[in-house]
Amino acid sequence: MPVPEKKTDAYASFRLPAYRAYLLYRLFGSTAIQIQSVAVGWQIYELTHDPLKLGYIGLAEAVPALGVSLLAGHVADVMSRGTILRISNGLLFLATVLLAAISTPSLQPFLSAHLWVIYAVIFLTGLCRGFLSPAHFGLMGQIAPPEIYGNASIWNANVWQVACIAGPAAAGFLYGFCGAAMTYALASAMLFVGWVCLFAIVAPPSRARRSDQSVAASIREGLKFVFGNQVVLGAMSLDLFAVLFGGAVALLPIYAGDILHTGPLGLGFLRAAPAVGSALVGFYLSHHPITRRAGSSMLWNVVGFGISMILFGISTNFYLSFFFLLLSGGFDAVSVFVRWTMFQIVTPDHMKGRVAAVSSIFVGSSNEIGEFESGWMASKMGTVPSVIFGGCMTLVVVIATALFAPKLRKLDSLSGGPEA
Repeated sequence: MPVPEKKTDAYASFRLPAYRAYLLYRLFGSTAIQIQSVAVGWQIYELTHDPLKLGYIGLAEAVPALGVSLLAGHVADVMSRGTILRISNGLLFLATVLLAAISTPSLQPFLSAHLWVIYAVIFLTGLCRGFLSPAHFGLMGQIAPPEIYGNASIWNANVWQVACIAGPAAAGFLYGFCGAAMTYALASAMLFVGWVCLFAIVAPPSRARRSDQSVAASIREGLKFVFGNQVVLGAMSLDLFAVLFGGAVALLPIYAGDILHTGPLGLGFLRAAPAVGSALVGFYLSHHPITRRAGSSMLWNVVGFGISMILFGISTNFYLSFFFLLLSGGFDAVSVFVRWTMFQIVTPDHMKGRVAAVSSIFVGSSNEIGEFESGWMASKMGTVPSVIFGGCMTLVVVIATALFAPKLRKLDSLSGGPEA
């Protein structure tokens, strides 16, 4: 008799109480971060109408995140990852409360003359977020057993995308009707709820690493692991340059204000559009995960991402622009699923903090550096040409990755261990 095909349990990770608490924390914390991001972008643009000033937001957040990332990876492998998250999120909460306090209407003239105050607070949030990524990655690996890494990764991504939908929409609506201070106040409240959820996460202890290893030796070990693995390095490099050139998030206030003429409410919907696409594709992947030809799927979907951004760049219709951003998010969801499932499988538990730290340098901070690149290019080339150029460069990056990382291109299965 034929053996019946094994059904995929799309909700396997939800059966773990610690994972449910982790997802609640991610939902509230990530939504708050999205609200803050939209509010800061519109506030700076409202005060300056300068695309380069928008680019400085990404730079102010990326510099501290990059500066502490390798140290943060080492810390995540020697300290309790839950403790790291509680401290970092507590500081994020205080920083957002400060943004709310300085954004009251009576202080608007002061802010117009002292923009550095906003950038200083964003610098602090970047410092905190530099410690979050390694701790997130490592803690999720402790909570979820290896056989459901793929399921846990995609639901983690789905919750992030839900936050990316709800956060920008809420920020655009609240900023448009109530102003910056109330928007930051909502973000502060959600960060506090997420911080409380962290105390409900009970995770098994991480496997101990060598106690006689120095900080420098620990960091070198993590770098050696990443740069010695063509598949891991190729995936990180692909996402780094695709996001660096292809992202246009920093320019969305200009599109909403000057090209599509939709104001802050339209900005919220544009910011949410990629997340809507990612969430739809992510929900599909949770029920129908990629099991074969993972590497080629990743490459072709990055091609789709680049084409979507080119079409968005030339669009002058709000609904078409929303649709192209939605498509870009759907294509990106496949890349996220392949990359993070692969990283969880091939990385030993005692090194996950350091590997995630290197990934945050390649991938996470490329979002903020990409925002600066977008703002700088827009100030030199114009907004529309800079977005089209970025999409074309994304296609060039895919071709280069396919040529120089053949093991990634030929990657087939996402199951098993490092050998697979």
